[in-house]
Amino acid sequence: MALRFEVLGRFNRARAARLTLPHFVSQTPLFMPVGTQGTIKGLTTNQLEEIGCQIILGNTYHLALRPTSELIDELGGLHKFMNWPRAMLTDSGGFQMVSLLHLADITEKGVTFQSPVDGKPMLLTPEESIQIQNRIGADIIMALDDVVKTTITGPRIEEAMYRTLRWIDRCIAAHKKPNEQNLFGIVQGGLDPVLRDICVRGLVERNLPGYAIGGLAGGEDKDSFWRVVAQCTALLPEDKPRYVMGVGYPLDIVVCSALGADLYDCVYPTRTARFGTALVPEGVLKLKHKAMAEDTRPIDPTCSCMVCKNYTRAYIHCLVTKDAMGSQLLSYHNLHYMLQLSRDLHSSIIEERFPDFVRGFLQKMVNAECECSRKERDS
Repeated sequence: MALRFEVLGRFNRARAARLTLPHFVSQTPLFMPVGTQGTIKGLTTNQLEEIGCQIILGNTYHLALRPTSELIDELGGLHKFMNWPRAMLTDSGGFQMVSLLHLADITEKGVTFQSPVDGKPMLLTPEESIQIQNRIGADIIMALDDVVKTTITGPRIEEAMYRTLRWIDRCIAAHKKPNEQNLFGIVQGGLDPVLRDICVRGLVERNLPGYAIGGLAGGEDKDSFWRVVAQCTALLPEDKPRYVMGVGYPLDIVVCSALGADLYDCVYPTRTARFGTALVPEGVLKLKHKAMAEDTRPIDPTCSCMVCKNYTRAYIHCLVTKDAMGSQLLSYHNLHYMLQLSRDLHSSIIEERFPDFVRGFLQKMVNAECECSRKERDS
């Protein structure tokens, strides 16, 4: 095991912890930006350090296709390749079963993808996924799991859960760097509490360095989503990190942290930036709207990021409709917002003011919604 996880403070199920990894010491709760092919679009690694990024994600499937894990390994691993001195996590490629299902064929052996690069079939087995991730060299690597959308029902959910448990043993056997990289298992089972329970208990028996809750954020309602997170965090070990995969909405991160989760990732903050939308305490601010054209305020007057200190809404409005610089500035701001939210969650738990923080966070959103509704009625 190449990590140490120390809980520093608690409020009920919420916890603030120190996660020590080979390349960096991180504080949780923590949002992790997604750099699919070894880059966060539009931002340099120096800028990521500047805004307090602690762990970033790479995508095994895409990196294996281009530039290839062999080349990355030859050039000293992904940290050196992309000039990132802090921690990294690579996913297993399993999520592509859902996102690229029209290109994938899933069997007990593994997943056969049709390469989007040259159209050739590419077999990703649990063993191959781990070998690729061993070459890439991230601090945390993910087991290949059988991923299905939560909106699917019937025997396919049960099949995927049991296959995930069978595959974890193949991943463990294939993992050649347990003293340098931490293999996390992924809890599957859809929205079925019985299947989730079986999967959690099966993974915990393997005594892995950490655990992820997968197969969520795929179209299910919020109550079902939060119920699954609550069930899994209650069953997972107290002394291991818990990672809710694919979660990037600020409200979800606050709620999941209250339920005892520690790590999160999503493309949402940067993807929504490319559509001209900023994250603010009240929710979102759409910079493409005409109302922004003459607004001389910063995106968020309470934000300390470089963008809010130096640029107006009017300037960014002008950019987002015409220039790539607009999405870069919004990506910077949005990631700063998410990382500041992570820091605020951590400190509020440590300082025993977590309930007040959550109330304030929710109140700003509720007040903004009420004001929006009032304006719609008056117009």
